[in-house]
Amino acid sequence: MTSFLFENTLLGVGLAMDAFSVSLANGLREPRMRRRRMLLIAGVYAAFQYLMPLLGWICVHTVVELFSSLEKLIPWFALLLLGWIGGKMLFEGLREQDEAFSAEELRLSSQMLIAQGLATSIDALSVGFTIERYGFWRANAASMIIGGVTLLICLVGLLLGKRAGTKLSRYASLLGGMILISIGFKIFLEGLR
Repeated sequence: MTSFLFENTLLGVGLAMDAFSVSLANGLREPRMRRRRMLLIAGVYAAFQYLMPLLGWICVHTVVELFSSLEKLIPWFALLLLGWIGGKMLFEGLREQDEAFSAEELRLSSQMLIAQGLATSIDALSVGFTIERYGFWRANAASMIIGGVTLLICLVGLLLGKRAGTKLSRYASLLGGMILISIGFKIFLEGLR
């Protein structure tokens, strides 16, 4: 049981790094974010990191042939999604240099949050293939560990981003956009291997 917990915690840490970087960017972008909003954002990322390995496990046990043909599209999807979100942040950051925006205009929209959660967890779908030997309840426990680790790591990312965001608020959207675009390229290049 100890090795199960340890292995899945490490897996969760590895999978949460993209979500951590995006959390950092969101904290930079919104330095006055309240705790409740931080919990919501980290919770969305954690939920996706929980669901994706479980969905991968279900795919292995049901429609593995269909999924394997779609697996090649995952890096492209992540690149396009994070590139679009990052590009939008860059554009808004450049506009911020010319105009003053209210805190409400800089807030992360619900649609963007869902898109970020999906894009940062898409690689966790393939984890379902590595846990395919587990029964459903054990696969669910592994996914819960991964989601819990992601929640904690994303909260740390948001806190760090907020702290740096108050100091770098003028350049926060530019930096956040560059981080998201680079994560998209990283996922894309890793997926091509």
